[in-house]
Amino acid sequence: MATNKLTQGTTGSTDIKMRPVSVDDHIIGNPNADLIIVEYSDPECPFCKVFHSTMRRVMDEYGKDGKVAWVYRHFPIDSLHPKARKEAEALECANELGGPSKFWQYTNLLYDTTTSNNSLDPAQLPIMAKAVGLDVSAFNTCLSSGKYAAKVQADYEDAIAAGGKGTPNSIIVSKDGTKTPVQGAQPYENLKGIIDALLK
Repeated sequence: MATNKLTQGTTGSTDIKMRPVSVDDHIIGNPNADLIIVEYSDPECPFCKVFHSTMRRVMDEYGKDGKVAWVYRHFPIDSLHPKARKEAEALECANELGGPSKFWQYTNLLYDTTTSNNSLDPAQLPIMAKAVGLDVSAFNTCLSSGKYAAKVQADYEDAIAAGGKGTPNSIIVSKDGTKTPVQGAQPYENLKGIIDALLK
C-alpha cells in the first residue's frame, strides 16, 4: 500500500473529501498560511520517513514567513505495518502530556529513530518519551489505555475518504479552498515546484 510514485496533482480541486483543518489538528506554522499541507502518514512507512525530512525542509524554507503550514494526520497501514497504529497513539499521548511542541519533538524523534517497515521495538516508545522530557509513567498509562485509538481511526478514515491509497498521502489546501493532491514521497525539488506554483 505504500507508494513512492512520482505523480502528483498539478490541478486543484475543491471536491476532495477531507475533514477541514481545525484547532484539533497537529499543525506547525501559521494556521492562516497561504498553503496548508495536510499529510497523512504512517510512522513505519519508509517513504514517510523520507518525506518527513522533506517536510521539515519545506517548513524551514516556507514556514518562517508564514507562507506554508504543516498538518500531520495518522494513516497507519495495518496490513504492512501492524506496529504503526500504536506508534500513532504514542504521538497522541506525547501531545496530551506535553502539548504541540512535545508532539512535534516526539514525532521527529520517532521518524529519526525507526528504520521503517515495522522494525521499531515498542519498548523504544517510552524511552523516546523520556528523551523529549515527558513523564514516562504518565506516557505508559496513556499508551496502554488505548484512549486515542478512535482518534487514529478517524484520521485513517479521513485519509481514505480523501482518496488516500498509499503513504504518504498529502493534500495542499489553498486559502480559496482549492485542494491539490500530492501522492507519495515527492522529492524536495518537486514539492517546492508545486508550492511555488500555488503561491504565485
